[in-house]
Amino acid sequence: METTQQAGETGAAERRRRELLEAADRVVLRDGPKASMNAIAAEAGITKPILYRHFGDKAGLYQALAVRHTDALLDSLRAALDAPAERRRRVESTLDTYLAAIEARPQVYRFLMHPAEDSHSAERGFDVGLHSAPLLRRLGEELAEVIGERVDLGPGGERLARVWGHGIVGMMHAAGDWWLGERPCERAELVAGLTDLLWGRLSSAGNRVDGPGF
Repeated sequence: METTQQAGETGAAERRRRELLEAADRVVLRDGPKASMNAIAAEAGITKPILYRHFGDKAGLYQALAVRHTDALLDSLRAALDAPAERRRRVESTLDTYLAAIEARPQVYRFLMHPAEDSHSAERGFDVGLHSAPLLRRLGEELAEVIGERVDLGPGGERLARVWGHGIVGMMHAAGDWWLGERPCERAELVAGLTDLLWGRLSSAGNRVDGPGF
């Protein structure tokens, strides 16, 4: 069994890791994809070797930040999906929640999805495709689970729910990336257009009798 001392040490390590991630967040909000380990260590008031001790390298830090922000985004998306409103309004709210999140913290989004190409080789540490793809995959699986447990898609419904889940996440990501970069319209207009695109089959599908409804 874990002793009281071990539990205290574990708690202290978790708090320290959380403090370092908060320092990294501040640097990312300021520098975006160009955020460096040197700058993050300076913000945290430590040396870079200590930062490496906690995260290994920039890729390890990136993964920790990605989990932190993906968890927060998923909590927000679930809240939008569970809101007491009719189905189309919840679809709109879910899309808007995602777009509002990347709009509110564009530098964090760019750090996670578009690392700087001009970083020094020793600082690059990760490939965006290697690490961002699992984030999108996780979002797709989470959304597929929500759809599968709530919407009656008939025979093969589980597979179709995964098709929809990953397809919707891919659409949100591609459209959001384009919109954030060019700002061709207001967020509400983009939400309405994407909702119209999704609404066809979803509008006619019934709720699962054994699910919480959608």
